[in-house]
Amino acid sequence: MNPSASGWIQKYGHLAEREQPYYVDFEQVCEVLRSLGFAYGLNTGIPEFIHPTHTLTHDENAKLNLLFGLYSTYRLYYPDAGFKAFMDSVFAFYRDLEVGRINFLQKILSGKKTSDQLEKLIDSRVYVEANLLSKAIHSIANSLLYVDVLTYNRFLQGEPDPRAYAGDLEYIALNISYQALGSRRPNPYDERLRDLLRASLTFLDEPPEKADAGYRERLHGYRGTPAARYFMDLACLTVWEDGNLEYLESRFVYSLGEELSLDQAVIQEALVAVTGFFATYADQLAVLRQQSNLDSLTKMVKKLIKRNSTRLQRELSQSRELVFLLSKSTMRDLSEEEWNKVREQLLDVFKSIPSLAIFMLPGGAVLLPIFIKLIPRLLPSSFDENRLESEAE
Repeated sequence: MNPSASGWIQKYGHLAEREQPYYVDFEQVCEVLRSLGFAYGLNTGIPEFIHPTHTLTHDENAKLNLLFGLYSTYRLYYPDAGFKAFMDSVFAFYRDLEVGRINFLQKILSGKKTSDQLEKLIDSRVYVEANLLSKAIHSIANSLLYVDVLTYNRFLQGEPDPRAYAGDLEYIALNISYQALGSRRPNPYDERLRDLLRASLTFLDEPPEKADAGYRERLHGYRGTPAARYFMDLACLTVWEDGNLEYLESRFVYSLGEELSLDQAVIQEALVAVTGFFATYADQLAVLRQQSNLDSLTKMVKKLIKRNSTRLQRELSQSRELVFLLSKSTMRDLSEEEWNKVREQLLDVFKSIPSLAIFMLPGGAVLLPIFIKLIPRLLPSSFDENRLESEAE
């Protein structure tokens, strides 16, 4: 299965009807989603019955886990219904959520309901709501996608206003994160994370910029519900993002648990679970962060090359040796001597183009390999006579 290729949901439905296990209750579904990292916004795993054709990206895992969470929840209420009936239910759910207010989703929710349309809908949830954040691998913000599954469970129970319910979940989740960030040792990235949290919200029309203590009163309405466990996991996740747990952080977590009428054993288990998750997947999460940083740098370099393509081509054309070495780099690795020549000559080129001066700043050398890799593909085709037209796309 390839979650980035057309037809993946049809394949999922075929496999799920035969192989996906049934769960006893929604709490069990939530536990599985937590084990896959979906509840933490870090999708480190996928359901066992799915066998991908390639190593999946973080976003592909998220798509699979979101669909898995929705379908598993649906089968709790309609164990004998087919996958087509499930798709109809999901379309109705997102229509009631008014996700269609986002322009490019309107056609999806108003057109013919097919597995292809559901693929676009799932893509829109992962890439619109989470992708801006997942590239930064901020698990707190990414975990807000879990709201879809919690709200779908309520929708199947007959919730008359699922959008208001989802908005309330986001409001409480945002304030929990705000207060949890305030309880831990200050971090220079905390303000950026607050901005990312606000940007990731879908159903809350006017998110507060600061913590609103009034949210604690709303917590009482979620006692004894699956949302209570989600709020506790979110609090633990936030205080553990920096890898430490101090007295004030612990006090905040236990205070929140008491507001939600959770037993101390449940609160302690939530802390142990998030600690164990980060310990188990420490290496994998480090790779995700490195990859997300590389993605961001690549996009920035690509934009700079495109903006300066005409002038860059003119400057490069004055050095046949540099053009030869850059073309050669697309076919094999350069020697150390060749690399030094490219570096020196490129720096001379950058001096003549002010907007490329970033490559000359301290630390700018880390961008040069990205620059060299992208030049042959992004400059006009006359730069590389051997490039195929299809590669210029």
